[in-house]
Amino acid sequence: QYVRPFVLDDGASLSLHFTQGELQSRMRLDSPCGLEVDYTRTMMGFLLFNPAPAHIGMIGLGGGSIAKFCHRHLPASRMTVLEINPHVIALRNDFQVPPDDERFEVLAADGALFLQTQAPRYDVLLIDGFDYDGQPAALCSQGFYDDCLAALPEDGVLVVNLHYDHPDYPLLFERIRRSFGGNAVEIVTLEKSNSIVFARKGAPISPQALNLAGSLAGLDAQARTTLKPELARMLWQMKNLDIGDEG
Repeated sequence: QYVRPFVLDDGASLSLHFTQGELQSRMRLDSPCGLEVDYTRTMMGFLLFNPAPAHIGMIGLGGGSIAKFCHRHLPASRMTVLEINPHVIALRNDFQVPPDDERFEVLAADGALFLQTQAPRYDVLLIDGFDYDGQPAALCSQGFYDDCLAALPEDGVLVVNLHYDHPDYPLLFERIRRSFGGNAVEIVTLEKSNSIVFARKGAPISPQALNLAGSLAGLDAQARTTLKPELARMLWQMKNLDIGDEG
């Protein structure tokens, strides 16, 4: 039922693939907790909205880049990762995903069904679920985005990775906006292959209210060096889109 991904080892890094032409994740062997693919750094932009979330939820493990980065650099945050493909979970040791403990766990679960039936609560919810055919329909329906909204407390943040050049991209972005009452913003990655959508429950998104220094204050020097250029670019992009208090 589930496609088995494969791993390529070039001596300096491991990469996860479902097909030869599509990269899912990359890990440098000398920096296993790094963020090598540009969109992963953009997804960490949730720190602009909440620099210290108590509980982070994530749908889609992949090679675990974001999960490992959060586990290492956000020690006060608990993290729950939902992954439907057992073959992906089976590779967690290859990609040095940390073992489950009191603040980190990987659950073998259908993310859409889990949100619908378990009613979890996350301060930040990250959606990065892709399979052999791209983004599953269950992870981009209007009902799914409604369930994402329900899983967040007031001021909770949803972060969704979408393929920017996919023909359904405008439709999916509009679905997120509809679920969040228009309170969403799209940030196109530097390589322009992905767009990361940030949506907030409650207070309207206002770039003028976001603080770069505050979002990075709780991180060590290595993490700040990794994220500062991308978070600064995000702020610049939002301000130039003239996003105001209307969302």
